[in-house]
Amino acid sequence: MTHGIFASDSAGTLDLPRDASFMTLFSTAQHIARGSRERSRGHMIPIVLGCAVTSGAMALVAYLLWPTWGADASSSPARLPVSIGATLFNVPTLAIRVKIQRHSGPQERVDLAFNFPSLEPPELPKHVSADTMEETIQPIDRIFLSITAHHDSLAPDSRVRTIYPRYLEQASVPGQDGLTKRAFRDGTPYSNEDLFFANTPNLNARCTREGATPGMCLSERRIDGADLTFRFPRSWLARWREVANAMERLTVQLHGQRQ
Repeated sequence: MTHGIFASDSAGTLDLPRDASFMTLFSTAQHIARGSRERSRGHMIPIVLGCAVTSGAMALVAYLLWPTWGADASSSPARLPVSIGATLFNVPTLAIRVKIQRHSGPQERVDLAFNFPSLEPPELPKHVSADTMEETIQPIDRIFLSITAHHDSLAPDSRVRTIYPRYLEQASVPGQDGLTKRAFRDGTPYSNEDLFFANTPNLNARCTREGATPGMCLSERRIDGADLTFRFPRSWLARWREVANAMERLTVQLHGQRQ
């Protein structure tokens, strides 16, 4: 009988290592699982931050590129003081073509558009769908103007005097109402273009020739630290005096200095 008691006790003693091994394995599994969860949370943090930064960038791009059809312009000032190349211009807010440029202070460039011949800022564009695209196409009735800092590059009038003559044909052709034309030679950087000039009023314009797309003219002038580049359809040269006077008027309205 005594032997049976000792035998029972001996059997219980022999089971203790198995129980200890099981508890050790269970504790190790819990530790591994807890560590795995902590590592997973650690890996998720940069992913969440990356998603937040990407979402913010996409929201900014969408805001800058979102069409401004029907926007309320009453909250914006009529004109903005803008400094380009340390030169001050008083710019009509509605004439600014690029939304991100609609602020006062120093800027590298401002792109503008004005109705011709009124020289008023154009109306805000209306929404155009695929069904109404062809119906809403209108002839160009605007004069475009880009004001940029020149950073001491070659002045426009110096380019007319010293660069263009190297590429022009020798013969000049008298044009309409005192306007003179000289063609650029083929194979030059300005091939398929013509140079038009007049003195009263002053005009220098480099124009592409009519073709698959309408010809366009470019006329430049410099005011202090900024260059003004006007663009208008070549067909307007039939009214070149009006165009030259319009560019002069815009220069005075924006800066107060005549060419």
